This record gives sequence, structure tokens and C-alpha cells, in this order.
Amino acid sequence: MTNRPVLVTALQGAGWHPAAWRVAGPAARRLSSLRHWREVVVEQDRVGVDAVTVEDSFTAGPVDARGDLDTATVVGRLDALLVADAVAPATRTVGLVPTVSVTHTEPFHVATGLQTLDHVSLGRAGWRIQVSPTTREAALFGRRPGGDDAASLFAEGREVAEVVSRLWDSWDDDAIIRDVTTGRFIDRDRIHDTAFVGEHVSVHGASIVPRSPQGRPPVLALAHGADAAAFAVDTADVVLVTPGAAGLEARSTLALVRDAEQVAGSDLRRPVLADLAVLIGSSSAEAADDLAALDAAAGTPFGSVSDAAVLATTVADLVERIADLRTLGYAGVRLRPLRIPADSTAIARQLVPALVTAGLRADVASRPTADLRTRFGIAPAVSRYARPTVPQGVPA
Repeated sequence: MTNRPVLVTALQGAGWHPAAWRVAGPAARRLSSLRHWREVVVEQDRVGVDAVTVEDSFTAGPVDARGDLDTATVVGRLDALLVADAVAPATRTVGLVPTVSVTHTEPFHVATGLQTLDHVSLGRAGWRIQVSPTTREAALFGRRPGGDDAASLFAEGREVAEVVSRLWDSWDDDAIIRDVTTGRFIDRDRIHDTAFVGEHVSVHGASIVPRSPQGRPPVLALAHGADAAAFAVDTADVVLVTPGAAGLEARSTLALVRDAEQVAGSDLRRPVLADLAVLIGSSSAEAADDLAALDAAAGTPFGSVSDAAVLATTVADLVERIADLRTLGYAGVRLRPLRIPADSTAIARQLVPALVTAGLRADVASRPTADLRTRFGIAPAVSRYARPTVPQGVPA
């Protein structure tokens, strides 16, 4: 765990509220443009937010009660991994964590895509691992009927995560030797076969991408319940949870992850981030009014459909909430801005300075550049194929 709360901003379209596009102004017309994503991410980068996650799905948007695309919400999305690749050169320190599903995808493509992002960003890539359970998503691929039960999806996801990890390790750090004298560009003995055969996935061979700056980019998983918590403990370095507004619920939600770690026999206590959906106003009354207006436009209170606690709040109250969660044992928060750019801008321009003033973050000017694993407070990734270090003077 880091000595300060980790701060992650979760980006989705015009914001997490389904009616947010109606108040987004010009940004609503640029949701499918690189300009939109670059502006939003660069603003988070400039103030030292630790990472941004980019949501993704095999569906173009939410569906209504009849199963048709809900035309009252934002429909259409860009590929999260490609968005992260595109904005990486425009950013300096912020971690870039696209959502990439492990259902219907090939582990090889997942692994190489994320390795490429880690190279492009110079060690700032992460992966939000996700399963895709619906028949609508399965129909896009046509290889299986879909609608798989959770146990099957998570079992497949565990295998995919294991293969991706092996592919990331398949090149040693020093596999590229560039020996002009012998004419060898690589040392073949330093590239390894993943050699994995499972119930759902069978992969042999190595990645085509040399080992990336972090070795293994950190993996984030969202844990809604006991099964998802077990999956997160088995596959992820950082766990996202959705505690309610009450402190008691926040304690029990954190305990769900710690219990899963104990059941798995893991000695590692993973950083746990609390997911909070936020609308930030200059006063509590203004924030409540703005949320009520969005709910009225959507025809449904967002709190009734959100999996995370919805806070119509002020910066001061949000700082207090983050401090309280830190005291309870959370490593930090992932904030879901209900409106983009209004609330993502408030996070960057108002919340971050307030956290610095409260002693909960270092000033960006004094914060050293670090890879994303370090920002999350997790250990460097040691390859499973790493050769033991022989002390000087001791025969190998």
C-alpha cells in the first residue's frame, strides 16, 4: 500500500450518468474523436492523477427493457485499448488502464496489445480485466451461444489471465543482445514457450513483443460479490470494489476481498480501491439539484441503477470521504465522474489541489515519475523464467 491514497479517474463517454450527454455541450459532439479523449486524459495527467481507466464493452451501449439499444443514452464507443495507445504520447505520468475483456478474445492479442501500450507509454500501462456474459455480445462472434454462467466465465477468465501473464514473461529482459560480431539479434534461449493447456485455452509459443518496461502491467479487477472477489484475487494486482455510502458497508466490502485472499491462501494483501460515482458542485444543494435534473432527464434515478455509491457532493466532503476510506484500509479511490467534462474537470482542478492541501497527495511538481506498478504500491514484476542472481565471486 502506498503512503497516500491512490487516485484513479474512470472515464466513460460523456460521463457515467446516462443523461450526461445532454449537458456536455460541445464535448458531446466529439465523443468519437481523439480530441475529446486527449483533452480529458491530458487534464488528469497534468495534475498528477495516478491513472485513468477507460471503459469498454462489446455492446455499443446500454439496452432498454426490450433488449434494444437505449437511444436515450450515448450509443457507440471507441476501442479502449486503441484510445489508450493514441493518448499515450500526449501524456507524461498518468497510468493508462483500458478495459479489455477475456471473453471471446484471444489471450495472444490481449497480451501483445497491452505490452505494446506499456512500451508506447514507457511503463504506464494497466489492464482492467472483464468478462462478457451476455448473448448479445456472444452473437457478435458467433463461436458459442453465450449466456454462460458466472462460474464458467470466471474459470475461462482465470485461464486467459494466466496465459497473458506467461506471454508477458516469455521474453527475458535481456533477450535482445544485438551482437554484431556473431550476427545474433536475440538469444533464443532467453525466449520461452508459454506451454499452457487448460480446459478453455491452449497456447504454445511466445509473445511477439519483447518484454515491456513493467514486465507485467498491473491488472485491475472489479469485485461486486464473493465470486467476483475470488476471481479478482486470482487474477489481479489491484481490486476495485463498490462500497455503499455508510462506513459499516465500506468495512464489510473490504473484508470481502480480505476473506477471498485468505481462502485462496494468499499472503499478499492487494491494494483495494473504492469505486465512487461523483457529481461535484459548489455546494451540497447545487450538487443535489444538478443530479435531480439529470435523473429527471433520464426518467430514472441513477442511484437505482448504479452499482457504486452515488455522491452528489462538494470537494470538501469528498476529501473527507477519501480520508475516511483511507483510515478504514482502502488504498484509495476510483472516481466515476457523472458528467464529462464537468466532473472530470472538477476532479483535476479542485479535488486534487484540495487533497494536496489536506496532506493526502504530494504536489505534482515534487512527485517523481514512476511506472504504474510503483504508483499503485505493488512490487516489480519478476519473470517466472528469471535466472537466480549469483553473488560476485561465487561460481555459477
